Amino acid sequence: MSQGTNRRDFIKYTAATGMGYWVAARKTAADDALGSKSPNERLNVACVGIGGKGDSDSEQVSKHANVVAVCDVDDKRLDKKINQEIKGKDGSASRPFENAKRYNDFRKLFDDMDKSIDAVTVSIPDHMHAVVTMMAIKAGKHVYTQKPMTHDVYEARQLRLAAVEHKVATQMGNQGTASPKLREGVEMIQAGTIGPVTEVHIWTNRPIWPQAPKIMTRPEGQPVPEYLHWPEWLGTAPERPYSDAYHPFKWRGFWDFGTGALGDMGCHTANLPFMALKLGHPTSLLGAAGDLNTETYPSWAHVQYEFAARENMPPVKVNWYEGKKDGVLVHPPEELVTKVLAEFAKIPHGDKEKKKKNAEGKKKELLLNNSGSIVVGEKGIMYSPHDYGGEWYLLPAEEFKDYKAPPETLPRNGAGGDEDQKIEWLAAAKGGPPAMANFNYAGMLTEFILLGNVAIKNSGKMLYWDGPNMKFPNAPEAEASLRREYSKGYSL
Repeated sequence: MSQGTNRRDFIKYTAATGMGYWVAARKTAADDALGSKSPNERLNVACVGIGGKGDSDSEQVSKHANVVAVCDVDDKRLDKKINQEIKGKDGSASRPFENAKRYNDFRKLFDDMDKSIDAVTVSIPDHMHAVVTMMAIKAGKHVYTQKPMTHDVYEARQLRLAAVEHKVATQMGNQGTASPKLREGVEMIQAGTIGPVTEVHIWTNRPIWPQAPKIMTRPEGQPVPEYLHWPEWLGTAPERPYSDAYHPFKWRGFWDFGTGALGDMGCHTANLPFMALKLGHPTSLLGAAGDLNTETYPSWAHVQYEFAARENMPPVKVNWYEGKKDGVLVHPPEELVTKVLAEFAKIPHGDKEKKKKNAEGKKKELLLNNSGSIVVGEKGIMYSPHDYGGEWYLLPAEEFKDYKAPPETLPRNGAGGDEDQKIEWLAAAKGGPPAMANFNYAGMLTEFILLGNVAIKNSGKMLYWDGPNMKFPNAPEAEASLRREYSKGYSL
């Protein structure tokens, strides 16, 4: 692919997403020694975090790059990864991690292998994303970091700026971004198919892990398992005793470690409308929540963001819903849901229909999917019953029966799956166009998502946001939630 083509693709991308051109990764591939590598040459990658999502992230990257180091605080996971056998499409088997060096502390990994690695994947608990990612960026390594990019709003801003300064190829792991259908959805909204958009509703069935009201106080300490390096797991977080309430997976529901339901799913489900509507800094936020406490995220929450007019787009209100209130999932207004489902029911869906029987077991009704978004325009509605925005419908169906996809303004990326997102990132690292969820875009999306958690912490208070200066002019006390103090030994 020529550098001229790369530049044209990038200009198209930045225009469509509303991100300024100043965020370009490299003017030419020659600007960066790594960028001058042949597209066919395999990069050397270190994988930080190889359990949970890190298991599939490292496996997918190993198909297209050399994994030369693996790092995890859990020795059981390291043993499993080093010995992992992967079968190819032709039935052959390989063990791509058997020669990788193993580490428990990412700082030691960078000390030992700085000159041996080209790129890094980061797939660890949210509270550690920023420090590992920043160390990679400052070392000039290309980096792929799982969503949400960071734990704090401040961290997202710093990583976004650092990635530009150090001219590295970046990608946040919200795989829906790679979907051709999501990219078409962005183009469709921007082409004016559903008219000017004034409201957006996004919801999730999360949390699916323990938090309030089940857990609202700090769990009692337990002996640390011999295979777990607890101080390294805690990392930037305040010191506390080990508990199996945190590791593995269940850390998401704790303020000190995770980013709750909003951080877990928002970078997926809000992605399509955020990109399509060229959203940046909200002007205000208002949160409501139940069972607020200092240890865990709430049992339910609703956050309303307001955005000013952008280019030719009117002001818009964006609503987020999570958790259960009185045993029922918190969802958009009933009148809107009823309208959407009535129109959605007119479309043949086959096995994709979400139905339930009534009390008599006779009638069935179409239900709002557990996760999705509704984008309301003056001419119609886009309904996505999907985590990742890779499936959506235009309503009323009769009015859009002759819909034709608008001209493509965004590049397409294969089938658009999770592995394709890694391929796109590795191609960017070797001089190709920037990945779609590069940190300039993903940093803004992450700030937007994490500001919702600030609103939840300050439930019931309208927060006016000065985005460029990272200030709440009417509520300076809320600014304490924008940035944590790290434990000794860690910094950006």
